[in-house]
Amino acid sequence: MKISKIWSLTATECTSIQTPARSIDRHNELDTPNITERAHLSLQLVASCCSERTYPAWMIWKRRRYVVAIMAFFGFFNIYALRVNLSVGIVAMTTKTEVKLENETVTHVRKNRHTQILATTEYRTVTNIKKFDWDSRVQGYVHSSFFYSYILTQVPGGWLAARFGGKYVYGIGVAVTGALTVISPFAAKHSYYSLIAVRVMGGIFEGVTYPSMHAVWAEWAPLLERSRLVAIGFSGCYVGTLVATPLSAILADRFGWESMFYVFGCVAILWFVAWCIIVSDSPSRDPTLSNSELKYIQESLGEQQVSRIAKHPWRRIFTSVPVWSIIVAHFSENWGNYTLLTQLPMYMRDARHLQLTSTGIMSAIPYLTASIITPTAGHVADWLLKKQIFNVTQVRKIFTCGAYVGQAVFMIMAVYILTPTGSITCVSIASALGGLMWAGSGVNHLDIAPQHASVLMGISNTFASIPEIVSPILTGYIVPTASAHEWQTVFAISSCVYLFGATFYGIFGSGELQPWAINVEANAMDQEHDERKHEQNLAQTSG
Repeated sequence: MKISKIWSLTATECTSIQTPARSIDRHNELDTPNITERAHLSLQLVASCCSERTYPAWMIWKRRRYVVAIMAFFGFFNIYALRVNLSVGIVAMTTKTEVKLENETVTHVRKNRHTQILATTEYRTVTNIKKFDWDSRVQGYVHSSFFYSYILTQVPGGWLAARFGGKYVYGIGVAVTGALTVISPFAAKHSYYSLIAVRVMGGIFEGVTYPSMHAVWAEWAPLLERSRLVAIGFSGCYVGTLVATPLSAILADRFGWESMFYVFGCVAILWFVAWCIIVSDSPSRDPTLSNSELKYIQESLGEQQVSRIAKHPWRRIFTSVPVWSIIVAHFSENWGNYTLLTQLPMYMRDARHLQLTSTGIMSAIPYLTASIITPTAGHVADWLLKKQIFNVTQVRKIFTCGAYVGQAVFMIMAVYILTPTGSITCVSIASALGGLMWAGSGVNHLDIAPQHASVLMGISNTFASIPEIVSPILTGYIVPTASAHEWQTVFAISSCVYLFGATFYGIFGSGELQPWAINVEANAMDQEHDERKHEQNLAQTSG
């Protein structure tokens, strides 16, 4: 068995650690990397040797990787604000409005040489006016139209980000979606077919955002900070929903339903300008990054540093069981999450008989809890890894399976509790538990294949987008009369999907770097460089 040396260089010392570099795959008679031993050693080295102590922890703005996380947070904030405003907006667009004319005297007058009063009529009427006469099926098609194209650009978006970097792929995706949101009211007034067309175009550009952000983290996130950085960024999804849901309802009530599209669309465009100015594509290209932080990130990533010219092993990816466990977990979470995201306002209105403003506010409560749980879970996951209480595989399974089982239980409870307060409490807990997933399977792509993380996210999010298309349409067929019993069926289906996802991921999930994910040529060059650097240090010491 060959022996390689992994050098952990700090400012004051150089430590040589010997580890088995390769092992024999006796089944295939191949000389393959000893993944398990090297993965555990890598975490030990990072925990013991790689540290950055230049600035206190509270000085986040001095740590550029956290600046990237905060900007990613606001990017996902905009993404979900743009999504959710239609969920609230369609309630306002299709709700009957009462117009009362009390004791109104209308006088019909004809003017010629002599003024003549033709008729005087006194009215006392109530008229119901519906802005858009769209039934539940049409509303389902409008909701799901966004994902018709969103599902098609996941893998291309991941490939583009892996090849050219994630910064501009992510930013342009958010900005163009914002611009299309601004023109959505004009499309809706023309016809719902026009609105569907605009939503389809929005899906094309927003489809690249999730995978491209994983390309950013593959270069920016140190091993023992992946969970928290990814969780900080993705918690913007929940905060965006939290803010946009009640704010959309308020804007619709006070300024008309069109205003919510104008406001959130313009905010997304302004964010894009800030993103381009503040964020760099990679640590090595950031002119404001300190040398200590750059060294910390590079030493932490070690052999997992990515190359933009690496080829993706498509066959090995699609035949990898850990990859499929991520796909199933992602699918399961999105089924329940998008059932809540798109249908919760209508559930509150139809099953709980709440007014529009109350619907928006009550629907936002679940995301308040999730926005707190998500970054907290990321910090806890990294702490468990740093203290070596659990390994990566165990941490990912604990957070993913725990989240899904809990969500299944509380979603069932939500529809069987008769009071709105009790129902909202259960939905809030279920939604909050979903935030645990971002410390589990949501970051798992970076564990098993950082070189191909954006492509893996594109693949898993492609499958995870299927519920985003099917769930609203299926709900439209299940709840034609919007009775409580019909809504019980909707939530029961989501619970079953959660339980299946927890079981599959619990059995087949993995947090280990996969053999096909190692850039062999890059690792050989890095090892040669490290050995040469060590020889130079020895020569200087002996001299």
